[in-house]
Amino acid sequence: MHAITISEPGGPEVLQWTEVPDPAAGPGEVLIDVAASAVNRADLLQRQGLYPPPPGASEYPGLECSGTIIEVGEGVEDWQEGDEVCALLAGGGYAEKVAVPAGQLLPVPGEVELIAAAGLPEVACTVWSNVVIAADLAEDELLLVHGGAGGVGTHAIQVAKALGARVAVTAGDDDRLERCRQLGADVTINYRTEDFVERVKEHGGADVILDVMGAKYLERNVNALTTGGRLVVIGMQGGRKAELDIAKLLVKRASVMATSLRARPVEEKAAIVADVRARLWPLVEQGSVAPVVDEVIPMSNAAEAHRALDAGGIFGKILLAAHS
Repeated sequence: MHAITISEPGGPEVLQWTEVPDPAAGPGEVLIDVAASAVNRADLLQRQGLYPPPPGASEYPGLECSGTIIEVGEGVEDWQEGDEVCALLAGGGYAEKVAVPAGQLLPVPGEVELIAAAGLPEVACTVWSNVVIAADLAEDELLLVHGGAGGVGTHAIQVAKALGARVAVTAGDDDRLERCRQLGADVTINYRTEDFVERVKEHGGADVILDVMGAKYLERNVNALTTGGRLVVIGMQGGRKAELDIAKLLVKRASVMATSLRARPVEEKAAIVADVRARLWPLVEQGSVAPVVDEVIPMSNAAEAHRALDAGGIFGKILLAAHS
């Protein structure tokens, strides 16, 4: 098969479409003929040598995919050859085939096309595990999403609205904020020209904040929380170290959580996937939540996709079609 390999840490040009050995389905796994994968910021970090795959994971980038099962490993009973699926991966999505634990599979939902389904697993499991399971977002609460125009952000808007919550988002230009509004965002904030703390306070403060910035936004995020608020940090685009005023947390009876998904044990990922399938997938099947795709690029041109994500201005996900 062919896969995207990383010749050395560096820019997009180090991504090479290379002939490599075929994988096989081990016990408890299935082998997928990949239709598409999706580009996540973790892939850009891996390309630069800053985010190596966890032990035992494929060395190829790609944290999600869609495709058709072509081999079922020993002990797998709930899936069979020919099933169209999408999957949460620890790596290996930038390839024509990938082996994945059966517990990390999801059926392609409802009317979603097979290629588009590649953009669902990572954002679905990220948003659901953080906003719903960890932070327990409730009806009528206000969710603040930083990076509302990105893959995670566009998905979080839809999930929160489907659950009856209110949503505020930040983004860097008015055009993408308007598109966030069309997805359901109630409050749109241009972080280049507006103070998101003041804007959120106008609406009573944030009950839950989903943050990809990390250190840069820590103090302001705590200021934006309301009483009982929950800040969930899932990225460090704004740095890793900052000072935390614990007194503010005590007064607000607020909490700060930080989570990652990729390095979790298979069993934990399987539990998240099972909850996503049981509670979120019906919302996708009825059309309340849908994949948001900015562009589909041939997987062999993964470098082009990385340049596009690096440059900014993307709305939703960039997908990589394996067979084009």
